Amino acid sequence: MNRKPHRHSPRFCLAACLLAAVIAVRVPAQTLQPAPPAAVNAPPEGEPTTAEEATLQKKYGDKVTIEAYRAYRRLVEGLPEDEKRWEGVLEVQLGGFYFPIHLRQRLKPDFRPESSEWGFVRDDPALPRVLLIGDSISRAYTVPVRRGLAGKANVHRAPANCGPTDSGLRNMDTWLDQGTRAWDIIHFNFGIHDRRKTAEEYAANLDRVIGRLQQTGATLVWARTTPFGPNIARGEDESIPLNRVADEVVRRHGIAVCDLHSAVIGRIAEVQGSDHTHFQAEGVRLLAEQVVKTLAACLGEARGAQAPGE
Repeated sequence: MNRKPHRHSPRFCLAACLLAAVIAVRVPAQTLQPAPPAAVNAPPEGEPTTAEEATLQKKYGDKVTIEAYRAYRRLVEGLPEDEKRWEGVLEVQLGGFYFPIHLRQRLKPDFRPESSEWGFVRDDPALPRVLLIGDSISRAYTVPVRRGLAGKANVHRAPANCGPTDSGLRNMDTWLDQGTRAWDIIHFNFGIHDRRKTAEEYAANLDRVIGRLQQTGATLVWARTTPFGPNIARGEDESIPLNRVADEVVRRHGIAVCDLHSAVIGRIAEVQGSDHTHFQAEGVRLLAEQVVKTLAACLGEARGAQAPGE
């Protein structure tokens, strides 16, 4: 049987329209509006924005945050040109281990250059200039030596953890390039990082390093390599063969010697750290004391030599 199409009454249609209107009014207005275009925001925290920062992140990982590096760059840009140049050299020379340490120190509000091993040294023109070259052992005694010679010398250090003689031969020109005045004394050591060389290789490299340093006209002072080695408590001192070779090389060249080995060997169990290479505070004090004593004597000799012609 065919049914006729059902027709709603006018009242039903009116009620349906009113219900739809009520529902539409109750829907939150924001759901009826199109979504706004995405905002253009600053990069997320820690995201590099330049090729330099991307390289930095790759090189240092989480040792240096992007925010800390940006703060460091802002600080450096506000420095005088000679200090700015020094910081640039440090950034290249210090590498992935020491540059993050320097950056954190440099950003401290109470940072003082004279109290940092790699702080910029502004010379007193009335005083002689001394340069310390060496590895982390010399890094540790740099600041106490600077204090010990305060008022007697401008004490600088190489802008690096100098490592082996190979590094010295590659980088010496950069290390020596600190201002226009000549060096009066250069106190230097290469040893621990050369321990895997043959005696012949080590001697040949030392000869070349000395040849370059002699070109400066400075008085040279060789620092004997400090005791080291995992079995040093049993008398197996790995510095002995290195010192034997170096002693002969510097003797041939007539170079003064700062005997850092003798300064600590008698108390090695007491003053050396658990890595059997670096030194605790008392060991650093003994080393610095020996360096100050040796350099003060050299400075006195230099003044004595100049006196007749003054």
